Amino acid sequence: MKSYLISDNKDTLVGLQLAGIKGIVVSEKEEVLREIDKVLQDQETGILIVTELIMEMAREELMELKMKRRYPLIVEIPDRHGFRKKENLLDYINEAIGVGK
Repeated sequence: MKSYLISDNKDTLVGLQLAGIKGIVVSEKEEVLREIDKVLQDQETGILIVTELIMEMAREELMELKMKRRYPLIVEIPDRHGFRKKENLLDYINEAIGVGK
């Protein structure tokens, strides 16, 4: 099983490429949605990694996939600036597993 990154910045892409993860840098919501469709067509992709800005761009679509599909696992990661909205680690964990306050 492989992982794939959809990022909004080159630094994150380069860092994950060093770890052997392929991906792409996009800047428009339409590009994000096209890339998500490509990932869904590839049965070998088990983890879809997205940066925070990408998650913000396509939150509805990505959350729907999280709820309706078992694969790929969708993981949101911080970009080079760190988490933007998380006040503490517990907030991040709660959001990651779908528990609201």
